[in-house]
Amino acid sequence: MTDQPHTPTAEPDASDAQGSTPSVGAQDVVAYLRANPAFFAEHDDLLLELQVPHQRGDSVSLVERQLKLLRDRNIEMRHRLSHLMDVARDNDRLFEKTRRLILDLLDADSLEAVVMAVEDSLRQEFKVPFVSLILFGDTVAPVGRWVNPTEAQQAIGGLLCAGKTVSGTLRDHELDFLFGEAQRPEVGSSAVAALDYQGLHGVLAIASHDPQHYKSSVGTLFLSYIAEVLGRVLPRFTQTLRPVR
Repeated sequence: MTDQPHTPTAEPDASDAQGSTPSVGAQDVVAYLRANPAFFAEHDDLLLELQVPHQRGDSVSLVERQLKLLRDRNIEMRHRLSHLMDVARDNDRLFEKTRRLILDLLDADSLEAVVMAVEDSLRQEFKVPFVSLILFGDTVAPVGRWVNPTEAQQAIGGLLCAGKTVSGTLRDHELDFLFGEAQRPEVGSSAVAALDYQGLHGVLAIASHDPQHYKSSVGTLFLSYIAEVLGRVLPRFTQTLRPVR
């Protein structure tokens, strides 16, 4: 290997030295490593990120193969850890929003306050574009949307019989019942939770424009939790709730 020709340059003046950061070239790195031969012994984690050929003819040594596997595994673990951290941060934000909503429900002193707390929180805090809270009862109350239990059974009985929160793409007549015929074309996917406490009291449904947002396998823990709290809060303000069988 031959040395590269060196072209002399003018000495920088004081203002240049103070106003710019000197660049570090390959020769500077080489000189530093030669002056500090124990550098990698003290920073052996860097070896997993370096590409150091160790070949004999056309074959690759076992050491180089092992280093490559370790390097690839290290990168994979970093990506996995980054993903887990993102999920943890998202769950923290969901938990905080849910906590505030639960406290508002516990502080509510009327049925109107309960309905407003749920709808405002889901739309403003959770940024859910479609929200539907439907209560089942023979007598219609002046607050909220009330539906006869028989009508509810005919429209969404298939969603309620499972006794758990369901998500995914719903049928047209189910969307019409939950969100209205006018909004149905805009709904891509939905999640539906029954308000079930000492009998079925109603249903809480949310939806997104995105068909993939609420997949059938998506976690519905927070929505189920909100529905469970609603099922316990609502009977404090009305005695007309009736289960759908």
